[in-house]
Amino acid sequence: MTAAPSLPWVTPELMTRRTRSLSEIRAVAGWVLWLERRPDEQGRSVVVGRAPDGTLHDLTPPEAQVGTDMHVYGGGAWAAERHGSDMVVLFSDSRQGGLWRSRNGQAAQPLCPAAGDDGVTCRYADLSLQDGRLVCVREVETSSGEEKADLVEVDAQGRLHSLQSGADFYMSPRLSPDGRFLAFIAWQNPHMPWTETGLYVTDLSGAGGTVCLTGGTGQDCSVMGPFWDGRRLHALSDAALAGALPESDRHWTPVAFEPEDITGGGTAWRACPLPPAPAEVGLPAWVFGQSCCAALPGGRLLARGVRQGVPVTLLHEPASGWRDVLAGAVPDDVPVPLEGGSRFAWLNSPPDGPPALMLGTLDGAAEDREVIRRAWEMPPHVVAADIALPETLSFPVENGPGPLHAQFYPPARGPHCEKVAGKPPLVVIVHGGPTGQARTDLSFKVQWWTSRGFAVLDVNYRGSTGFGRAYRAALDGQWGVLDVQDCCRAVQGVIEQGLVDPQRCVIRGSSAGGLTVLSALARSDLFVAGTSLYGVTDLRALAEETHRFEARYLDGLVAPWPEEEAVYLARSPLSWPEKITAPVLFLHGDADRVVPLSQGQALQKQLPASSLHVYPGEGHGFRDAGVIADSLARELAFYRDVFAGRRG
Repeated sequence: MTAAPSLPWVTPELMTRRTRSLSEIRAVAGWVLWLERRPDEQGRSVVVGRAPDGTLHDLTPPEAQVGTDMHVYGGGAWAAERHGSDMVVLFSDSRQGGLWRSRNGQAAQPLCPAAGDDGVTCRYADLSLQDGRLVCVREVETSSGEEKADLVEVDAQGRLHSLQSGADFYMSPRLSPDGRFLAFIAWQNPHMPWTETGLYVTDLSGAGGTVCLTGGTGQDCSVMGPFWDGRRLHALSDAALAGALPESDRHWTPVAFEPEDITGGGTAWRACPLPPAPAEVGLPAWVFGQSCCAALPGGRLLARGVRQGVPVTLLHEPASGWRDVLAGAVPDDVPVPLEGGSRFAWLNSPPDGPPALMLGTLDGAAEDREVIRRAWEMPPHVVAADIALPETLSFPVENGPGPLHAQFYPPARGPHCEKVAGKPPLVVIVHGGPTGQARTDLSFKVQWWTSRGFAVLDVNYRGSTGFGRAYRAALDGQWGVLDVQDCCRAVQGVIEQGLVDPQRCVIRGSSAGGLTVLSALARSDLFVAGTSLYGVTDLRALAEETHRFEARYLDGLVAPWPEEEAVYLARSPLSWPEKITAPVLFLHGDADRVVPLSQGQALQKQLPASSLHVYPGEGHGFRDAGVIADSLARELAFYRDVFAGRRG
């Protein structure tokens, strides 16, 4: 006799089921390659390839863990190239350190050590391989703790040649097709890659030096994602474009430059005008290896953008401009063109199904698309009504830029969901970052609530990406103020529309979102409880303790440190625990390098109506499936106790 389907359908067992995650899609000589994280192999990340005959192959060996902890968040830890009948993968190993080489997935051979005899430790990221030449970002840490970065080329014997140094941070080194030029992104403290970066080109032939094509120090411009189309260099920039992109509508959009030889030697670079994309084409560079735009034959461009908080795919044709393509698809990055140029591979992340690696054409019907690999399989008994879909909402704000954006999920009403009489309780989600965005892809962390009768409001408060530079920069100097106002305004908006029960609104946030949660509880009576997941409570400690990549992040979000220490004190929840009277649940890992456990412990001790649960071995952002499921179960029980009057 078959057991009855679970109710609700998002169960702890489903949450702890071992599911893959897929990322970093590439196309190499007729193959489709990607990075696959496997929880059933202790979270090991593997480079996997689909051969032209449709067979799948692991292209890194079982003992390898492809990854890097550069900038803590990593990314871009591998590159591949076809050598005759062999597929060669070069990668950074996050367990053993150093750079490694594997041929057809066989035992890896060391290329560069992780540490030298002089006590220097090296990390590698953003690998780019072309015609046997490997360039990447290197981060060096000395035995005294000093850290610095440069761009290096690594030869076949593992010898390193530094190509660029002097900047605080580097990203996206890309060789031109003829190997003469190296394009890259660089920036200096106290800036982040989404606030002020420059696009640079170095002439490796020796005929010219290094030039900045756009952006750079003092230019109030973010440039990212360089890529080549023959001799033409493209990148994504949010600078105001003369006659095309006014100051009020600045957003990441493709720009282009072409080299012109100068009499007597050297090269000049000419800007090539492009019409701005009708969406923001770019993602905040928390990780290496992201790709949002690619060149196609005939001068065409393919881009993955965000329009009003929703991902779109855009094609630019020189004769006709921009248009939407890949109808119904929701790619994570820009689709990758395969050999021949008519078919593409992309990671599809829809709001109503699991992520899937897909093949198809730009204008083909959805039913003609081929699924290569799914991250996980939907339980067979789940029907469409069991899944809550996002509704994009906007709310007016008094002081621009606006309007305020959010994704609202009503409770799911399917047969495998809990039913709640009357207006539903509301869970407000504050995304981390705070430079980030509320995504629309299917998330267990949303469906967990909607399958239990809750509504969910995922707020793209000002400071979020996907809405242009002015919206993103509105949080400058206002973190802990404007984000709190926006979350409260969004909640008031859905209450005014009669969508939720005003007496049962709770708020949850992770990392930077934890500070917003605590501040909202202190300043508003809209919420009856809140949960801080590995959240910030002490801005002074965060400024002093966090890692190199984010060491000066707060200078822009809060105020220059340490000159404006008083502002840090005033914004820190640890400074005013008496203002937080609603119950709070703290969830934290004891191996967190970004927001140390001590932050949650210090505030929780001063809040009588609070509790703290610590997960041994967990870092910043829960990754173990069992921990994720346990944390959500604890949080659900916490809210139900509050609603029943047993907490607070």
